[in-house]
Amino acid sequence: MKRVLITGGAGFAGHHVVEHIIKNTDWEIVIFDKLSYSSNGYDRLRDIEVFNDKRMLMVGGDFTNPIEPGVAQEIGKVNYIIHMGAETHVDNSIANPLPFVMSNVVGTMHMLEFARFHDGLEQFVYFSTDEVFGSVEYGASKEWDAYNSCNPYAATKAGGEELALSYANTYGMPVMITHTMNLFGERQHPEKFIPLVINRVLKGEKVYIHADPTCTKPGIRSYIHCRNMADALLFLLKEQVMRDKFNIVGEREMNNLQLAQMVAKAVGKPLNYELINFHESRPGHDLRYALDGTKLAELGWQPPATFESSLQKTVEWTLANPKWL
Repeated sequence: MKRVLITGGAGFAGHHVVEHIIKNTDWEIVIFDKLSYSSNGYDRLRDIEVFNDKRMLMVGGDFTNPIEPGVAQEIGKVNYIIHMGAETHVDNSIANPLPFVMSNVVGTMHMLEFARFHDGLEQFVYFSTDEVFGSVEYGASKEWDAYNSCNPYAATKAGGEELALSYANTYGMPVMITHTMNLFGERQHPEKFIPLVINRVLKGEKVYIHADPTCTKPGIRSYIHCRNMADALLFLLKEQVMRDKFNIVGEREMNNLQLAQMVAKAVGKPLNYELINFHESRPGHDLRYALDGTKLAELGWQPPATFESSLQKTVEWTLANPKWL
């Protein structure tokens, strides 16, 4: 039986990975999480009914500090480490970059140091973002394209990637890096775009849409449900990849206005919106991100659920579970 350590496993993306592994393997899971504001304590784990699962172990801690021997003892031996824990909100990184440097760079170093002396480790996965490539006007970014981080969040994730690669080069650690596009799904923090739109549509409030300086072209993003992302991660772990990068890509790219309209339609209420120049008020936000998913597709992975069905189910679930708004 395999054991996997997931940092940030009580958070939004992490708890979906936990649920997917519990449902699709016989593995044991260790969650390492400091339970910051975005985690909602263990509520997500309780909600998916894994909190008391016999295959689950939860260890509290903050990887911005070195992993103490007692914490390492509680974690025990693991086959895989999926390092998902991070500071992720771009606006917060613009307001105060320091927590992002501490979590995404220093914290990654501490996890790599823990992994470096961990006997029997088969894979260290660094969970990264499409934002490291910066704004892409045409085409899509391939895994090893040059980075052009445009905000502190993206820069710190790129820094964490480089650290992970350096440990692969210097110490021979089995490192894999994934880039993932915008995630959505059940139990997402209400500061994120889809739950924010649901909230404002329900209340009849205006939704402000990120656009170019002319306020005529909405920002463009690609979206993937967390279950599809988790499926791709599990697929890659079973491939036993060494020192490589993979883009995890959904099947749908659209602008933010189109997405807001789809959400409003699923809610069943009209969309009141305004296009605004977000770069003027929120410098560091890019107009378009895009990832090329050819590499993972050629290995044989395809998203198991479509974007449309995933979005519809997410909105319906959220309306039925308003506490997450």
